[in-house]
Amino acid sequence: MKNGRSAIRIADGTRAFILLFTKQKTNVKNIMNENEQKQGLQIELTPDKAQGEYANFAIITHSSSEFILDFARMLPGLQKAQVRSRVILAPEHAKRLLGALQENIMRYEHTFGQIKLPENKQQAPRTIAPFGKGDA
Repeated sequence: MKNGRSAIRIADGTRAFILLFTKQKTNVKNIMNENEQKQGLQIELTPDKAQGEYANFAIITHSSSEFILDFARMLPGLQKAQVRSRVILAPEHAKRLLGALQENIMRYEHTFGQIKLPENKQQAPRTIAPFGKGDA
């Protein structure tokens, strides 16, 4: 976070949405191509970060001042999930992220069809369960 700002880039395959968070407001820039991105907010994406991290398990906790998102990878045959990435957000930024995710899921489902979650006769877990079993 530089100068009191943090940014999140969300891509839907054809467009990228960059949310720039400040304490006063959120600026959303719809970036149509790389040339337009160079004119607006510039984000450095190093090759090692561009690879991304696969996560199939998430744990979300919070305090009065922050939300903590731990993204982990659970592999078959292993008893322990390995946290691959931790993101710490102010409550306002977490709510903006939630809105951006909801908007992008709606766009995704409009283009590719509804995302179906496995039905569980018991109450579904409140975390992302690996391999659709819900027995994290």
